[in-house]
Amino acid sequence: MAFDGMFTHAMTRELNTLLQGSRVMKISQPFPNEIILTMRAHRTNYPVLLSAHPNYARVQVTTIPYTNPPVPTNFTMVLRKYLENAHLVAIEQPENDRIMNFKLLTRTELGDQLPLVLSVEIMGRYSNIILINQEENRIIDAIKHVGMDQDRYRTILPNAEYRVPPKQDKVNPFALAAVDIVENTVQTLPQSDWRPHLQRELQGLNSASAQLLTCYLQQNGTAAMNLNRFLAAADHPTPVITSTGKRMEFSFTSPLTDDPTISQFDTLSAMLDQFYQEKATRDRVNQQGARLIHVVKQNLKKNKTKLKKLEKELAATDNADEFRVKGELLTTYMGQLHPGMKRITVPNFYDNNRDITITLSPELGPSQNAQKYFKRYNKLKNGVKYISHQIELTTTEINYLDSIATQIELATPSELPDIKIELQQQGYLRPEKRLKSGKRRRQKLSRPDRYVASDGTPITVGKNNLQNDQLTLKTARKSDIWLHAKNVPGSHVIVSDADPSETTLTEAAQLAAYFSKARNSANVPVDYVAVRRIRKPNGAKPGFVIYDGQHTLFVTPDKAVVERLKNSSGGQA
Repeated sequence: MAFDGMFTHAMTRELNTLLQGSRVMKISQPFPNEIILTMRAHRTNYPVLLSAHPNYARVQVTTIPYTNPPVPTNFTMVLRKYLENAHLVAIEQPENDRIMNFKLLTRTELGDQLPLVLSVEIMGRYSNIILINQEENRIIDAIKHVGMDQDRYRTILPNAEYRVPPKQDKVNPFALAAVDIVENTVQTLPQSDWRPHLQRELQGLNSASAQLLTCYLQQNGTAAMNLNRFLAAADHPTPVITSTGKRMEFSFTSPLTDDPTISQFDTLSAMLDQFYQEKATRDRVNQQGARLIHVVKQNLKKNKTKLKKLEKELAATDNADEFRVKGELLTTYMGQLHPGMKRITVPNFYDNNRDITITLSPELGPSQNAQKYFKRYNKLKNGVKYISHQIELTTTEINYLDSIATQIELATPSELPDIKIELQQQGYLRPEKRLKSGKRRRQKLSRPDRYVASDGTPITVGKNNLQNDQLTLKTARKSDIWLHAKNVPGSHVIVSDADPSETTLTEAAQLAAYFSKARNSANVPVDYVAVRRIRKPNGAKPGFVIYDGQHTLFVTPDKAVVERLKNSSGGQA
């Protein structure tokens, strides 16, 4: 079920109950289409996510951590100007539509009351967040501006008159008229036509909600009774996520079936956090990290092509000894050579005196022909050393880029800036433009993730190379235990204990395997060793270390274990 009118109704009721009498404490915009209002009610801060994302537009309280950009957007600054310390009067949903209006009351600089509306329109790619001066019915600002050239009916620009979205010719299912529509549907249409007919006639029902209402109407009782049961389910939601293969769907209430793939939640917001966290995070990483992904893929392709060419050249040097032998044979049989000869056949004393035919350059003298073969031999011999060195450098480069690709794949949006900084430092990306003062903007690195083992031992996980270097080489104590998935790109994991229990080591190994390229593999080998045995070679790439004296554990990554250890920690280090 998408965030349709019925789900919006359920969420509106949930947030009205939770945020009653709240005040706006903080406003941030972690992503281009999303706002976080931190609202304080009942001595608790609630981060309320308002999303106008084209695919994930929604409103909910979220517990997912987020990172603010270093420079706030203009829209953020406008919201801060008008909404900080504003009181929430109510949240309203007009006519069961996909709109949630946050009605707020603030004061002007002169102390006069100013009623405002923060309207969240949840309409796919047309989703928007609009701040409205209620007294003047004028738009103060919007997260997405819509000019006359985009929509003649409805301009969404600062100081424009606010107009509600065009109404559909449908009936609010919570209105009395809806009973007549439902009864007429049940009495006159075959059951196969109920769902599309109800979706056309009633406001705020998408296909899933219309199908759910159809299921209710098929139960015992009158059409009016079953409609009321359906509406009551939206008034008192029992949030669920259903899984069918790889497909997941959420709903404000359980379907009228016994399905073992249903996960139940206490609140709609908790359900949406679970539903969107992984999917939305991955999409944001792909979107925000598109340039990083492109640069890494491009350089990986270039280096892999280079490696194939070098390996081909190295294979050609296998014939180097053949040129040396021919040069020595020509020197030995120099007396049989005459100017103008194109070839000569002589016994090869390196091969049981079997005859060998050697090609000659007729324009060269005997000694010059011999020297030509020695020169080719020396060139190939020297080439082996050069080509082998180049292969080593190129392989190192491929392994490094492969590790970056893995880190992007496992990253959250807040960790992408670290990877960007690293690629700039390594010359793959141009550095940020200097400020007017001539200095470069100093980027603050994100912190490693913190986990807690079953016995309370702290475990820290670096999620990118810069974090890994900082964690292993500067933060960790020499007596701490370091873990890493064997022979694959992955995170550095530090157990803050010189002699951890077997259970803690296994849990830390789970983290090392999960945050590695072997995440989807079984029986992953994970090396562990004291931090004092870790060394970083001079000139090595970020994140690269060497070690000795290690032991190895074998584990199968388990997301449930990772979540349990994360929840025990309460956040980042």
